[in-house]
Amino acid sequence: MYPAEGGCDCKQIRYRMASDPLIVHCCHCRWCQRESGASFALNAMIEANRVKLLAGEPERVDTPSASGKGQTIARCPKCRVALWSHYAGGGARLSFVRVGTLDNPDIAPPDIHIFTSSKQPWVVIPEGARAVPEYYDAREVWREESLARFRALKATEPNP
Repeated sequence: MYPAEGGCDCKQIRYRMASDPLIVHCCHCRWCQRESGASFALNAMIEANRVKLLAGEPERVDTPSASGKGQTIARCPKCRVALWSHYAGGGARLSFVRVGTLDNPDIAPPDIHIFTSSKQPWVVIPEGARAVPEYYDAREVWREESLARFRALKATEPNP
């Protein structure tokens, strides 16, 4: 299934995810609901160096976030579709790819539903799906391979 390609509606921006994501979040927080205009946001978290631009150059837009630390959204400058974000907590090294922008979004179902305490009451989370009221401890949820990749990513951070 990977690498997987995606892009915006007008086809000006095209990208490739070189590997499977670390994890896929289905976020039900009110902030994501407002930002997406939908009931939740579905984001594939992946190392930014594994997201390769194939065509175009996204516009980076700094926006506020629920944490107060902000986020940078990579948008197509023509059709304005949001392709991925970089949140302050993960910095520019982690991309949160909007699953709906993949050519085949079916390959990235949610691994976990987060912030379900604020989900729309009519949204039904499938029985047996992993779900938490707020956030979680990655050591308890992520696959060992994802944890190892994340540790390797953190090891490349400069020391202050």
